Amino acid sequence: MRPKPTPDVAYVYILTNKPNGVLYCGVTNDLPRRVTEHKTGTTPGFTAKYHLHTLVWYIAGETITGAIELEKKIKHRPRAWKIALIETINPNWRDLSQDFLAQ
Repeated sequence: MRPKPTPDVAYVYILTNKPNGVLYCGVTNDLPRRVTEHKTGTTPGFTAKYHLHTLVWYIAGETITGAIELEKKIKHRPRAWKIALIETINPNWRDLSQDFLAQ
């Protein structure tokens, strides 16, 4: 299912460069656009520097404020907690963006 950008939905997501590699947590209201920006390197910074192109986890929320709060909570959690979060829905660290970017 392709995540749809709407003013009523905000996504919190985690990217990596390889299984158990560098992790990045972000927030957006348009997940396909934002993941494409990360994959193509159009936005310089941390994700471009470490080649974080693999979407391994995401969740949709109702408000951008709620998504930002969740993003901050995730960022302050220990690495082991983040890995467990990813592996609860994605034990093989598959690139979840393949499900909606290929459409």
